[in-house]
Amino acid sequence: MCSPSTLDDQAVASVAKSSHRGGLDNLRAVDAELGAGGLLVEMWEELVRDGTAPAWFRDWLEIERRAIALRWFGPAYVPGLFQTEAYARATLAGERLTPDEVDQLVTARLDRQSILTKERPPLITAVLDQAVIERGAEEARPMMAEQLARIVACAQLPNVQLQVVPTRVGMYPGYGGPFTLADLPDNRRVGHADNQLAARIVDGADEIATLVGRWEQIRGYALPVDQSLELIKKVATSWS
Repeated sequence: MCSPSTLDDQAVASVAKSSHRGGLDNLRAVDAELGAGGLLVEMWEELVRDGTAPAWFRDWLEIERRAIALRWFGPAYVPGLFQTEAYARATLAGERLTPDEVDQLVTARLDRQSILTKERPPLITAVLDQAVIERGAEEARPMMAEQLARIVACAQLPNVQLQVVPTRVGMYPGYGGPFTLADLPDNRRVGHADNQLAARIVDGADEIATLVGRWEQIRGYALPVDQSLELIKKVATSWS
């Protein structure tokens, strides 16, 4: 078995390279080949927490990993947990980022998706606006077709429930912006709210009560799970 003192420079470099190519799957293979006993994977997780993820998001990543249930609402984008690489890159277009920074952010986002299929995955309930699955330029057709296929695949997972607020609803409380609620094993509930300037984690009783109330309102406007999936499949054909 390897220890930190016996890992050579090439092995350590594998951690950095995996942030750009192959992510966790590649790193697990390298770890097994070297007999590192999971050490490289642990190093990778530290890299994600302390390097590739935006500083303001690192605390939330830890909450997301520990959560037993996640409730996500978004009026503009597909949830990061369901995004394809191409879609994730498109969400960063126009940002003042270097190609390396984009690679790091995309890799961190995609590797978060491992919680979907871990041994004890959280129950994930996502509600998105219909505009999310319909918005896209003509040249984005292949990307959107791939992304909607990914959403449909995620919706088949036993721990995932996906709902859509249809366009016919008109104005509704979701226009206030995206947010996520996480239920933790210690019975705490934590929220994550986002806007154009910053994102923040909230755990105060009043703030959580506000988000829970908003969640119930928004979900009341959403289609049932089966109808939502049929709508997504229908829209997916328009991108093919």
